Amino acid sequence: MDDELFDQIVAVFNSLVSWVAAGAMVFGGLVPYIPQYRDIRRTQNAEGFSTYVCLVLLVANILRILFRFGRYFETLLLWQSIIMIATMLIMLNLCTNVRMATELNTKRRSFIDFDWNHFWSWSHFVDYLQCVLAFTLVAAYITYLFLDSAVFVESLGFLAVFTEAMLGTPQLHCNYQNKSTEGMSIKMVLMWTSGDTFKTGYFLLTQAPVQFWTCGLLQVFVDFAILFQVYYYSRYPQKPVSHTVSHTTSAKAL
Repeated sequence: MDDELFDQIVAVFNSLVSWVAAGAMVFGGLVPYIPQYRDIRRTQNAEGFSTYVCLVLLVANILRILFRFGRYFETLLLWQSIIMIATMLIMLNLCTNVRMATELNTKRRSFIDFDWNHFWSWSHFVDYLQCVLAFTLVAAYITYLFLDSAVFVESLGFLAVFTEAMLGTPQLHCNYQNKSTEGMSIKMVLMWTSGDTFKTGYFLLTQAPVQFWTCGLLQVFVDFAILFQVYYYSRYPQKPVSHTVSHTTSAKAL
């Protein structure tokens, strides 16, 4: 009787752990952006956050969803991609509104201008939606044409997770250009690091496709590189700390 009760307790505990892990996988990706979102809303300045992070995650998760049509992976990862796409669109909407509220240049820049010089720095959120929709339709059509090719499907999967592994590189480059990490939420990067470490371990334990965990390791490396920038630029300041509340320079926010 005692053994049966113990087995039931263990089964309940295992189920609870599984549900917690599943919730962390699905919703954990959006948590790092909460402090960054709040910082941008509070300061009305998005200069320290690179919106190319949003571009990288949108592309990566759209490709990951398309990859599932060619090679099945866990439904949890599918929901994770859907929620991450929604999160990045919310971040883009905020950054665009903040930039347009403080930008001196009144000339409208739109996606349908097809001006590469202004790519991903358009004037209205709807332009980003048009770009995302166009990319999704083109990528979906190409995937439909080559879905029977194992080489294409595996390449698509690698491209999806490799793009996601490059998530931190726009922020890394933005910090390098600014010679500062001011305006970037350190909490966000710490959550990136812990989340990517957990995610990579999850991929290894669940024997996910090799593309997932190899690129997960690369993502963790980039996270630590950004944390090193935080240490380096705080220890050896490269420029005056001045742009936190500056609205005249926030035209460079995107």
